[in-house]
Amino acid sequence: MTKTPASLLDRLRNSFDADAWAHFVALYTPLIYSWGRRVGLQDQDAVDLVQEVFATLIQVLPTFTYDQHKSFRRWLRTVTINKWRNRRKQWNEKMPREPGDAVNRLALPDDVEAFWEAEYHRHLVGQALAIMRADFEEKTWKACWEVVVAGRSAGDVAAELGLTVGAVYAAKFRVLDRLRQELRGMLD
Repeated sequence: MTKTPASLLDRLRNSFDADAWAHFVALYTPLIYSWGRRVGLQDQDAVDLVQEVFATLIQVLPTFTYDQHKSFRRWLRTVTINKWRNRRKQWNEKMPREPGDAVNRLALPDDVEAFWEAEYHRHLVGQALAIMRADFEEKTWKACWEVVVAGRSAGDVAAELGLTVGAVYAAKFRVLDRLRQELRGMLD
């Protein structure tokens, strides 16, 4: 997929595009699920939260206009938090009130802002990398990965992969440039 996330949001807004929705779901499902698990939801409840968030997104994104001066991440987080709070409120209304019961003690971590930021970045970058990996030849991908992630020297990687040092740097540039394009506007 060669569209940037801002373009992806435009594609979701302008028309039903199955590829755009599939890409969007692949990027955000693990993130929203992990947010649910992180606030204490059991596996199935976290899956339900993901479904509720996407049900809202299906209704809202066709009319959503991306503002590059605002944070999409914060908006998505707000939608997720509101769905979680609604679920929690409904559950609290159904449960008998007992002082100190676990439902009433459940709260977001004190460092919620740092938590949301870290989880968002980790999952979004991880999903983008997994999705786009198929777009590169294995040597190109491995050259970039070994230099950037594993911290190996370009010379060592070049020797291992049968490439020139320049080819390793070119691979690194191509993959990182593509990652920047893929995530443009989403890591603001």
